Amino acid sequence: MMKLNRRAVLLGTGAIGVAALGGSLLGSGRPAQAATAINLTTRRTSFAFNGPTTQGVVSTVDNAPPPVLRLKQNVEAVLNFTNGLPDYTTMHWHGMRIPNAMDGVPYLTQFPIAEGETFEYRYTPPDAGTFWYHPHCMTGDQMAEGMTGLLIVDEAEDPGFDIDLPLNLKGFRLAEDGSFLPYYTARGAARGGTNPNVMTTNWDISPTYEVPAGGLARIRLGVTDITRVYKIVFPDVAGRIIAWDGHPIEEEVPWPTAEAPLILGPGQRVDVAIEAPADAEVELVFNHIIGARSMPLATLRTTGPALGRTLAQLAPLPENPIAKPDIENAEVIEMVFGWSPSDQIPYNGFCGGLPFTFWSIDRSPWPGDAADGTGPVATLEMGKDYILRMRNESPNDHPIHLHGLVFVPISSNKRKIPANYTDTVLLQKSETIEVALRADNPGDWAFHCHVIEHQKTGLAGFIRVV
Repeated sequence: MMKLNRRAVLLGTGAIGVAALGGSLLGSGRPAQAATAINLTTRRTSFAFNGPTTQGVVSTVDNAPPPVLRLKQNVEAVLNFTNGLPDYTTMHWHGMRIPNAMDGVPYLTQFPIAEGETFEYRYTPPDAGTFWYHPHCMTGDQMAEGMTGLLIVDEAEDPGFDIDLPLNLKGFRLAEDGSFLPYYTARGAARGGTNPNVMTTNWDISPTYEVPAGGLARIRLGVTDITRVYKIVFPDVAGRIIAWDGHPIEEEVPWPTAEAPLILGPGQRVDVAIEAPADAEVELVFNHIIGARSMPLATLRTTGPALGRTLAQLAPLPENPIAKPDIENAEVIEMVFGWSPSDQIPYNGFCGGLPFTFWSIDRSPWPGDAADGTGPVATLEMGKDYILRMRNESPNDHPIHLHGLVFVPISSNKRKIPANYTDTVLLQKSETIEVALRADNPGDWAFHCHVIEHQKTGLAGFIRVV
């Protein structure tokens, strides 16, 4: 990992200013019931990693990094998003089951937002959980420069934690002087992606957070990276995984260890409940494995008198209102993910792109966000149940994300995948995964790999629900 010594980093799109009515939206504070209006504005800013080692802090200006947004389940939210950048943009609310017109995908659900324009996103979150937000126009550049933030929808009833800590896992590609390296390379785009060389948690290098000794902590891990697949080792402490990609688990997920780390691809989130040790000044470290190395992502340090809480005091999180598909009677749709049959496919690039084509769905590469004559990957009938049989013909991993709907993994030819509802599944090398869903949200829903280089070089499309 690169070490930055008091180098300033210029972010063209990394800052989002926030104004809210009715409640706090930052950190772990909980909003009042009336917290429905939020004003978001992108702007240029800079930040710096300070210190002679990989231990550092981020100095921020103008609300950089993008703040944690907090909404309330079943309470309407009005998010007025203003583009303060010279490039077009939109905002997508990753994992949210909301009306199609609010999904933030250029040309598919809305026209891109120009500099100085404001778009009103209005929706009522049906699900509580951990989600996130990011642009879907000029996606590669704006996400590479930092425009990724966690979005939390609080349960209607407080689940009873003593601290709620969101951890946004995001890497950057930086030179020694703090300037950006090229976000992408052709070699990376044609393989697993161009990985970052500076790993951050909440835009901080290996930060430490205080948690109450003997308390119950809810840790929300969200991978908002554009490329990196994380292999995370949890601290040796009493705890359990309680939610996967925004939804309470229905099948237990084993506690991650060095021998069996938690593998999370870009776009995925996990909620963890931890029973903090009773003694103060105990450090609990979340580590990330890269090759043969292990590096700390974040450290929890216990503080204060012991609260005497135990995991047994926590009730299971309430279920979200997901319609369960009838797997036995579901229609099967075959899908193939892999190389493009041609590297000569023109890409319109209206919302940013790369000058080559490497990837495809069903051997048909995505020609761009506003290409004429581009039809859906699949058309689903409203209210009907489906199994998507997704086969990866490539030697690379693809976190496959479906907007507007959720699905549940039911089989893999390579591994046991817990049957928990999700919007993003990591399709590994040469793997075939079957997922089941009910088509219960009408519209044209983006469907793509969340390694942004793969998405922008062909591995994208949309699913139509009518």
